[in-house]
Amino acid sequence: MGILEALEYLLGKGYAPRRGFYIGLGHDEEVGGLKGALNMVRVLKQRGVQLSFVLDEGLAIADGIIVGLEGPAALIGLTEKGMAHVKLRVSTAPGHASMPPRETCIGILAAAVKRLEENPMPRLFGYGPERETFEHLAHKFGLPLKFIMSNLWLFSPVLGRLLERKPETNGLVRTTTAVTMFNAGVKDNVLPSHAEAHVNLRIHPAQSLQEVLDQIHSTVGDQRVKIELISGFEAPPVSSSDEKSFGFQIIKKTVLDVFPTVTVAPGRVLIDLIG
Repeated sequence: MGILEALEYLLGKGYAPRRGFYIGLGHDEEVGGLKGALNMVRVLKQRGVQLSFVLDEGLAIADGIIVGLEGPAALIGLTEKGMAHVKLRVSTAPGHASMPPRETCIGILAAAVKRLEENPMPRLFGYGPERETFEHLAHKFGLPLKFIMSNLWLFSPVLGRLLERKPETNGLVRTTTAVTMFNAGVKDNVLPSHAEAHVNLRIHPAQSLQEVLDQIHSTVGDQRVKIELISGFEAPPVSSSDEKSFGFQIIKKTVLDVFPTVTVAPGRVLIDLIG
């Protein structure tokens, strides 16, 4: 509604853009965009439209959010994380609580979940756009952070270890693993025949969906635990942010026109970082 109201306002003022632009408002964006965005792409292709760049929802002006940063920073997202929804399931013979086996399906699955939480995905700081973010912002930090961020060729592992200590910044470092649902049993004196857990993973741009699935199989390491990919997608390609990148540079210029005191830096769309 904000976008449409802004257009009404501009049209009322007689505004005429120097180049054409399209606004795509999909009705199913939160559930994949298969009937909204996908059809928009088809229509644009049929019309022979060649877009200079695509702008989606992104980041914000961070003021007081990044510890140690002097002043506000406007972060322009170059990519976002991929996602995987994985189900773990264990099935055993049902029975009565008075005659329990050495391991129940709940115990087997709980142990698998514990292994996933105790063995996070590998640290990948420096292999995605997060490195550019800190390099651009280095001069806005005090010592010793300024020195560390100005020399990430040497200190990337150190900064990665610092960032992974907090949930708010751990997502910058790796593919995150979150167990979000656990279902088993219907009665307190009956041994359930199956247990299942659902895991939500946000995939770092330097890791593929298949690599994440392979890592889950390796970490769980139990044939009794069936692992199923419910849905998922790869992290999209990382957009350019250099001086020749028309899209990035025009967004940067616009931000500085409106907020002249901010520092503009490339970033990665990461919901855990801002909300």
